[in-house]
Amino acid sequence: MTIQRTVYASPVEAIAALIRSLVVYEQRYQMNSADFYARYRKGVGGDSADFVEWAGDYQHYLELKEELEEKLVAARG
Repeated sequence: MTIQRTVYASPVEAIAALIRSLVVYEQRYQMNSADFYARYRKGVGGDSADFVEWAGDYQHYLELKEELEEKLVAARG
């Protein structure tokens, strides 16, 4: 298995790419990412490669979202 790393020019570009990826999983499995992630963390649904990648993408999305929200709050002063 080859690991592919993509570098984005900004956190906004990175979160947009993650959202596009999450939408693909959500459509494929007919489940929103938040519900999937809650089930995944409880060990429900298995650990296929798709699910591991989806969980990783969603976790990364949550981290970036939090980072961007913190920066917006700080910018408001």
